[in-house]
Amino acid sequence: MIPAFETYLRTNTDLSDEALQQITATTMTRTLQRNELLLQEGQICRHKTFIANGLLRTFGVREDGTEHIIQFSPEHSWTLDVESYDRQTPTSFNIAAIEKTDVLLWTKADFEYLLHTIPALKNLSQELISRNIYNSRQRIFTSISATPEEKYEDFIRTYPGLLQRLPLHMIASYLGISLKTLTRIRHTQVHK
Repeated sequence: MIPAFETYLRTNTDLSDEALQQITATTMTRTLQRNELLLQEGQICRHKTFIANGLLRTFGVREDGTEHIIQFSPEHSWTLDVESYDRQTPTSFNIAAIEKTDVLLWTKADFEYLLHTIPALKNLSQELISRNIYNSRQRIFTSISATPEEKYEDFIRTYPGLLQRLPLHMIASYLGISLKTLTRIRHTQVHK
């Protein structure tokens, strides 16, 4: 797990070996099995999480049991419930493994210390926050303005590597469309 993370950092920053060692020294590792929860509704999000290998989903569940996926987090990405983490309040969401997933975790105190002492990590963190805000705005706009076909096309463009790794019901949940509609769209595309 750690070598994958070090490669990620070397690719995306100009961190020194000493800084890399400082970052990894505070890391906790965990392997999640398929469907295992990393964070459950009602808990407080206490860790920044880097996905070294595997795939997570962040989702909420309505009172009727309907699941709504708001985010997929594949390898070499970060995840957390921002509001719960920042405010240290119970989350309304769940984060679970879609497949066996290896993650690296940092406590809030450890990660804030690293951001304070390693400027290159703070710069990377700010870039990721900006990119996440942009992507979230685009996702909201697409969700409220696009047709189901356009939503699916956008998903394929945004996550080409995930299409084969996700069950159709999860893709439909993420897109906010029914499984029947998604099946119709896919059937139409195959017969073009």
